[in-house]
Amino acid sequence: MTFAYPWLLLLYLPYLALLFYLRRRPAPAVVVASAQPFAAATSRKKSLGLPFILFTLAAGLLIFALARPRLGSEKIVLRADGIDIMLALDLSGSMKCYDVPKNITTHKQLRNAVENRELKNRLEIAKEEIRKFIIQRPNDRIGLVGFANMAYNASPPTLDHGWLLANLERLQPGIIGDGTGIASPIASAVHRLAKSDSKRRVLVLFTDGSNNVNARISPRQAAKFAKTCDVAIYTVGIGSDNAFSLQNTFAGPQFMQISGQFDESLLHDIATFSDGKYYRAYDQDGLEKAMNDINKLEKTSVEQPKYIEYKEFAPTIIALALAVLVIGFMLDNSLYLKLP
Repeated sequence: MTFAYPWLLLLYLPYLALLFYLRRRPAPAVVVASAQPFAAATSRKKSLGLPFILFTLAAGLLIFALARPRLGSEKIVLRADGIDIMLALDLSGSMKCYDVPKNITTHKQLRNAVENRELKNRLEIAKEEIRKFIIQRPNDRIGLVGFANMAYNASPPTLDHGWLLANLERLQPGIIGDGTGIASPIASAVHRLAKSDSKRRVLVLFTDGSNNVNARISPRQAAKFAKTCDVAIYTVGIGSDNAFSLQNTFAGPQFMQISGQFDESLLHDIATFSDGKYYRAYDQDGLEKAMNDINKLEKTSVEQPKYIEYKEFAPTIIALALAVLVIGFMLDNSLYLKLP
């Protein structure tokens, strides 16, 4: 509880001083022949002070009410100026590959690491880091595009991140082809973002291969189109030179090393043309660092204005003081009325 005017509580000092004076002052003395006529009044001496006590209580309550006691409840209002983000994820067949760390040197070790879930393929790692990224940005509208031979709009920009994560989980490598067409997802995502009224619009594109699908526009032209629509593109190249793919052979499923098909120059140009940034993610640690950096660069503006709601007790206390005052007045002029 707080007081709007706590300094008014200082009125209790003269109030208490007055009570002390009235209690300590000597009673007036008169000389009478006999005290017998006052016997009845003396027998009621202890109860004669009730109206005075009520008047005193009412005055104390009024002083307390003047200080305006109140109980405050602090409220915080969040106002978020979010960013609209589209995530474009490569779903080509090469996203099933495993980027093998240097501590794994034999096929047996590789097989055991995959079977024990100690090593995940590129798409699984990408989905895991994207999931973390989405969770860290609750105030942003985020959409999702999968691409291979063509683009697949998995989700428009939305604040329903639970639904978005469910759609992310459904994406699998090879479901829309084995090629890698980079221009189509850029154009599709930019088309979605161009309709946005957000002050900041961003596309994050993840791929592990070079563009090998012919489209009406090239990836570089698509990046320039993104620039005209004020969409910044962050490109993330996934994969290392020590990559293996599980393939069916005459001897059964075998891990086969694959050669890199990574077009680092293209991803760098796409980012540069659209005022974005290029990242190289050799493994999960690299992808995690890239996503953390993007998360820091694209800050969501959040305001937290505070206000306090008060419950005022002064009106109730004043009403109580008036009721006590009225009762005291009625008693003083009825039961405790003194006649000469």
